[in-house]
Amino acid sequence: TFGYSRDDAEAGFLLKYVDDGILPKNPFQTIDQDGVGKLMKMAVEAGRQTRPDLEVGICGEHGGDPASIAFCHSINQNYVSCSPFRVPVARLAAAQAALKEKGFTAK
Repeated sequence: TFGYSRDDAEAGFLLKYVDDGILPKNPFQTIDQDGVGKLMKMAVEAGRQTRPDLEVGICGEHGGDPASIAFCHSINQNYVSCSPFRVPVARLAAAQAALKEKGFTAK
Protein backbone atom coordinates (compact mmCIF):
# COMPACT_ATOMS: atom_id res chain seq x y z
CA THR A 1 0.00 0.00 0.00
CA PHE A 2 1.10 3.56 -0.52
CA GLY A 3 0.61 4.95 3.00
CA TYR A 4 -0.49 8.36 1.73
CA SER A 5 -2.45 10.88 3.76
CA ARG A 6 -5.33 11.86 1.48
CA ASP A 7 -5.26 15.53 2.43
CA ASP A 8 -1.49 15.84 2.04
CA ALA A 9 -1.29 13.77 -1.14
CA GLU A 10 -4.14 15.47 -3.00
CA ALA A 11 -2.95 18.93 -1.93
CA GLY A 12 0.55 18.14 -3.12
CA PHE A 13 1.96 15.51 -5.43
CA LEU A 14 -0.82 13.00 -6.11
CA LEU A 15 -2.71 14.76 -8.89
CA LYS A 16 0.58 15.50 -10.68
CA TYR A 17 1.56 11.83 -10.36
CA VAL A 18 -1.71 10.86 -12.05
CA ASP A 19 -1.35 13.54 -14.74
CA ASP A 20 2.25 12.47 -15.45
CA GLY A 21 1.32 8.76 -15.59
CA ILE A 22 3.31 7.79 -12.51
CA LEU A 23 0.08 6.46 -11.00
CA PRO A 24 -2.66 5.17 -13.31
CA LYS A 25 -5.52 6.52 -11.16
CA ASN A 26 -6.10 8.38 -7.91
CA PRO A 27 -6.00 5.57 -5.31
CA PHE A 28 -8.49 7.49 -3.16
CA GLN A 29 -11.07 7.15 -5.93
CA THR A 30 -10.24 3.78 -7.54
CA ILE A 31 -8.89 0.71 -5.74
CA ASP A 32 -5.25 -0.06 -6.44
CA GLN A 33 -5.90 -3.69 -7.39
CA ASP A 34 -2.24 -4.75 -7.30
CA GLY A 35 -1.65 -3.42 -3.78
CA VAL A 36 -4.72 -2.82 -1.64
CA GLY A 37 -6.79 -5.09 -3.89
CA LYS A 38 -4.51 -8.03 -3.25
CA LEU A 39 -4.84 -7.47 0.50
CA MET A 40 -8.63 -7.20 0.16
CA LYS A 41 -8.79 -10.50 -1.72
CA MET A 42 -6.63 -12.21 0.89
CA ALA A 43 -8.85 -10.85 3.68
CA VAL A 44 -12.06 -12.05 2.02
CA GLU A 45 -10.64 -15.52 1.39
CA ALA A 46 -9.15 -15.89 4.88
CA GLY A 47 -12.26 -14.54 6.56
CA ARG A 48 -14.53 -16.94 4.69
CA GLN A 49 -12.30 -19.91 5.55
CA THR A 50 -13.08 -19.21 9.18
CA ARG A 51 -16.66 -18.05 8.68
CA PRO A 52 -18.19 -18.97 5.29
CA ASP A 53 -21.21 -16.69 5.79
CA LEU A 54 -19.03 -13.61 6.44
CA GLU A 55 -20.51 -10.47 4.85
CA VAL A 56 -17.82 -8.26 3.32
CA GLY A 57 -18.12 -4.92 1.54
CA ILE A 58 -16.71 -1.44 1.10
CA CYS A 59 -18.05 2.06 1.53
CA GLY A 60 -17.07 5.57 0.53
CA GLU A 61 -15.62 6.84 -2.74
CA HIS A 62 -14.62 3.36 -3.88
CA GLY A 63 -18.18 2.12 -3.37
CA GLY A 64 -19.34 4.37 -6.19
CA ASP A 65 -16.46 3.81 -8.61
CA PRO A 66 -17.33 1.43 -11.48
CA ALA A 67 -13.83 -0.11 -11.70
CA SER A 68 -13.73 -0.66 -7.93
CA ILE A 69 -17.23 -2.16 -7.97
CA ALA A 70 -16.21 -4.62 -10.70
CA PHE A 71 -13.13 -5.54 -8.69
CA CYS A 72 -15.16 -6.05 -5.49
CA HIS A 73 -17.51 -8.32 -7.43
CA SER A 74 -14.56 -10.32 -8.75
CA ILE A 75 -13.29 -11.02 -5.21
CA ASN A 76 -16.78 -11.98 -4.02
CA GLN A 77 -17.57 -9.08 -1.76
CA ASN A 78 -21.25 -8.91 -0.81
CA TYR A 79 -21.94 -5.21 -1.16
CA VAL A 80 -20.70 -1.72 -1.83
CA SER A 81 -21.99 1.41 -0.14
CA CYS A 82 -21.74 4.91 -1.57
CA SER A 83 -23.21 8.38 -1.30
CA PRO A 84 -26.78 8.73 -2.62
CA PHE A 85 -25.85 10.68 -5.75
CA ARG A 86 -23.55 7.81 -6.85
CA VAL A 87 -26.15 5.05 -6.37
CA PRO A 88 -27.37 4.97 -10.02
CA VAL A 89 -23.81 4.56 -11.33
CA ALA A 90 -23.03 1.97 -8.64
CA ARG A 91 -26.13 -0.08 -9.48
CA LEU A 92 -25.29 -0.03 -13.18
CA ALA A 93 -21.67 -1.03 -12.52
CA ALA A 94 -22.77 -3.87 -10.22
CA ALA A 95 -25.22 -5.15 -12.86
CA GLN A 96 -22.54 -4.96 -15.56
CA ALA A 97 -20.07 -6.90 -13.38
CA ALA A 98 -22.66 -9.60 -12.70
CA LEU A 99 -23.56 -9.89 -16.40
CA LYS A 100 -19.91 -10.04 -17.42
CA GLU A 101 -19.33 -12.85 -14.93
CA LYS A 102 -22.18 -14.79 -16.58
CA GLY A 103 -20.63 -14.35 -20.00
CA PHE A 104 -22.77 -11.53 -21.38
CA THR A 105 -20.95 -8.89 -23.40
CA ALA A 106 -21.95 -5.46 -24.68
CA LYS A 107 -22.63 -5.08 -28.38
